[in-house]
Amino acid sequence: MLLPQLFALAFVQGITEFLPISSSGHLILLPQLTGWADHGLAYDVAAHFGTLIAVVCYFRGDLSTMLSHWFHNLAGGVATGYSRLMWAVLWATTPVCVFGLLFHDFIAQQLRDPLIIAATTIGFGIVLLLADRLGSRRRTVESITWQDVVVVGFAQALALVPGTSRSGITISAALALGLTREAAARFSFLLSIPVIVLATGYETSQLLGSSITVDWGALLTVSVVACVSAFACIAVFMRFLERLGMLPFVLYRFALGALLIAML
Repeated sequence: MLLPQLFALAFVQGITEFLPISSSGHLILLPQLTGWADHGLAYDVAAHFGTLIAVVCYFRGDLSTMLSHWFHNLAGGVATGYSRLMWAVLWATTPVCVFGLLFHDFIAQQLRDPLIIAATTIGFGIVLLLADRLGSRRRTVESITWQDVVVVGFAQALALVPGTSRSGITISAALALGLTREAAARFSFLLSIPVIVLATGYETSQLLGSSITVDWGALLTVSVVACVSAFACIAVFMRFLERLGMLPFVLYRFALGALLIAML
C-alpha cells in the first residue's frame, strides 16, 4: 500500500477505536470512497497493537495501581476499590470472549453487510443518546457492582455486531446504570485493554498461519500512527467529555449511517 493510504487507515483506526462512532463503519466506508483495496490482516494487527499501546500509556497510572492492589488481593489481602475495579474489567470481558468464540464465523460471514452496519450505527446511536439523557450520571467508577459488570459485559458482547461500536455500547450501558460520563468512559477504555489484547492475539495467530509477506516498515508506520492518533483521541475525549456530552457523536453516527445507506 502507498504511504498516504497507510497513514489514513491507521489514523482512522486510532480515532474510531475509542470514540463511540463505530470503527467498522468507517473502515468499510473509507475504501469505498477511495477505491482502495483491502488493507489486509497484517495491517489490522499493527493498527490494533498501536491502539493498545496508546490506551495502556494513557491509563498507566490506573493500571499500575489496579494491578498492585489486585495481586495483593490474590495473595489474601483485603479487597480495595482498585482491586475490585480490576476484577470488574476481567469479568466484564468474559461475555465477549465466549460469544466471540461461538459466533465469530457467523458474524464475519453474515453480519458485515453495509446495510446492517448502517442500521446498527444509527440504532445504537439512539441508544447512546437515550442513555446520556436519561441516566442519573451520579456514580463514580469505584461504585461499580457485580450487577453492573454483568450488564456492561453483555453489552460489550453486542459490539461483536459490526456498527455497534464497542466504546459506544459500553459507555451507553454505564450511563444507563447511572455512572457519570467520565466514569463511563474510563471504565469503557479500561475494558478495551483485554479485548484489544485478545483480538490482536487472535489476528496474530491467523497471520502466523498464513503465507503473507510482511512489510515491517509499513507495519511499524501503521502502529505508530494508530498509537499517536489513539492517544490524542483519548486525551481530548476525556478532557472535553463532560462539556460536550454524547450528542455530537450521536449526530455523527446518524450522518455516517445515512451515508452508508446512500452508497448502497
